[in-house]
This record gives sequence, structure tokens and C-alpha cells, in this order.
Amino acid sequence: MDKEKKIEDFLDTFCKEGFLQSEQWRIFQENEGKKTFHFEDISKSPKGEIIFRIWANAIEHKLPIVGKYFYIPRGPIIKGQKDINLTRVENMKGFLDFLLWTARDKNIGWIRFDPRNEKDLVLIKESVQKLSKNSQIGLKKSSHDMQPKEILVMDIEKTPEELLMNMKSKTRYNIRLAEKKGVTITCLSKKANDKEKYLNEFLKLNKATASRDGIVTHADDHYRKMIASFSEDILRIYVARYVDKIIAINLVVFFGDTAIYLHGASSDENREVMAPYLLQWKQILDAKEKGLKYYDFGGVATQKNTKNKDGIRKWEGITRFKTGFSPKTEPIVFPGSYDIVVSQWKYNFYKLLQTVKIFLYKICR
Repeated sequence: MDKEKKIEDFLDTFCKEGFLQSEQWRIFQENEGKKTFHFEDISKSPKGEIIFRIWANAIEHKLPIVGKYFYIPRGPIIKGQKDINLTRVENMKGFLDFLLWTARDKNIGWIRFDPRNEKDLVLIKESVQKLSKNSQIGLKKSSHDMQPKEILVMDIEKTPEELLMNMKSKTRYNIRLAEKKGVTITCLSKKANDKEKYLNEFLKLNKATASRDGIVTHADDHYRKMIASFSEDILRIYVARYVDKIIAINLVVFFGDTAIYLHGASSDENREVMAPYLLQWKQILDAKEKGLKYYDFGGVATQKNTKNKDGIRKWEGITRFKTGFSPKTEPIVFPGSYDIVVSQWKYNFYKLLQTVKIFLYKICR
């Protein structure tokens, strides 16, 4: 079994957002010009069985003035020894020792990570506390979360008829309406001769969507390198047409046993034909046909305290759209982003700059 297959077999267990810890995502980050680092620790029983494993791909980010920090998206991934005990803490402590040594060697100010659940967070906290007795490191809640704190993951092992019946009636109606209006959906091959045309259409629609929904989007080059980096069997481009005009495009990742809705963009025109609903439904059906078990809609905000800086309910329209496909599904909730402080003065300076930035935003808007 080659190295890449072993990696994917391990990550299959964590495929819901585990894609951000995959080798494919790490390579994409390097194609964007970032440095990446892989950390892994394995503990075996006397019989040679793996009883505990920790996995983390870290991305090096650079900020003006304060310098560099590591970011471990949706990680580290921890498997084995479910109960938090002394052995588990010691294993994590050993892993963090090497991670911190590398961070200091690379002049890193702090290590930002996204624990996958509360149990992992407690384990890391206990391990950091043990390490802090001999050094100045500490653990702090990040000023903002790098990834959505909630994601909606739908079980798609039911029949198409059952999936439709479990949707909100308005969602089901909008899918049928798009079909009746003549909206057509195509899964575009990356090898298509006119791939550049569809990419440019996506970038144009992406800007329109960001402006309409009040969300921050990536630079165009980010999407260009993303599409160029991933193989066709992983990243799929779905296009919705109405009267021979492209009105919506989605980027969907097929990874492990999950399809992940990565990015979506739609036109300000012809919104009445409900193309985004039919796009999602086609993507769900394709994921089922491929034998996948789950469909990950990505970030939602169902909790009452999720408001933006202006006091407006965060992602209200996006959340209403996504939850309509599976209203009885409870979102997966993550603890959020945390920082392991490596250099106290760098981190304090970073926090000061963040405070100044927020203050200026409030007085200048």
C-alpha cells in the first residue's frame, strides 16, 4: 500500500471536513505559495497494533509587523484511547513538544488550531498545562474562528424519494420549479476545452454573490490554483444554465465517503427560477450514485448568539437555504479556533493590533 493510500485510509474516518487535513489540501496550499509542515505521532501496543495516532498538517501564515504563525485547519486529528487518561496526555505532550520545537525553529509566534470536538480540546489543554510548567507557552481562545463553527452534514444513504420527503416543502417545491422552468445542470469535466470560460464565469458570479450576501471572498487566483491543483475525481464543477445562460456554478469536493459543497456562486438575474436548489439536488444525487454516505453543506449559523459586528444574524439566508434540505439534521458544532502561544510578546502585539483594528472599524463605518 503506497503512502498516499495509507493517508487517505486514515483520513476516511474523519472525512467530514477532514479534507482540510488531506495531502491534496496541503499541496494546494503549497501551490498558493505557502510553506506547509506535517506532524504525526503513532503509539503501538506490544503486539504492534496502533493504539493512538495524532496527525496534523500545519500551514505557515505571515502577517505584517507581527510575523509568522502556524495554522492547523480542522486539526489535529486524534484517534485511539478514547478516555482522557495519563497515557493519552503523555502521548499528546510528546507530539506538542516536537510541534513547539519546530515552531521556535521557524520563528513562529503562535500555533492556531481547530479542535474537532470538546474531548480533543480538553486533551490538548491538559497537555499544554503540563508543558507550561517548564516554559512560557499558553493556550488562548482565538480572536476569531478560522472555520465555520457549525457545519450541516446530511445522511444521503436514504432513497431519493425519502430525501425529498424529508426536505422542507419550500425546498422541495423550488427543486421542482427549477426543473419545470427548464434549468439544466451539467457536471463540467476539468479537461473541457472551454474550462477557462467556465472559470471566468464562476469568478464573475462569485463577486456578485459576495456583494449580494455581504460575505468576504477569496482573490481570483485562489480559485484558479484550486481548480488547477485537484484531480477531476476530487473537485467537480457544476454549472446551472437557463435559456442558454450560465446563472450558477458550484465547486464540490468528493472525498472519502462525503461530498463537500466547497464554494457556490449565482447570478443576480433569473433568481426566480431557483437554480441553486436544483444544483444542490443534482450534486446530492451524484454523490449517492458514487456510493458516498454524506453530503456536507458547509457552514451554517443556527445558534442564537451568531451575529456579525453590526448585530445582524450571521448567514441568515445561507443557513435557511441549506437547512431546508435536511431540517431535522442537527449541525455538527466545533469548539472554534484556539492559539498555543509560543512567543508571548509577538502574540500580545498581535492582539493589540486586532483591538486597534476593531476600534477603527467601529469609528470609521
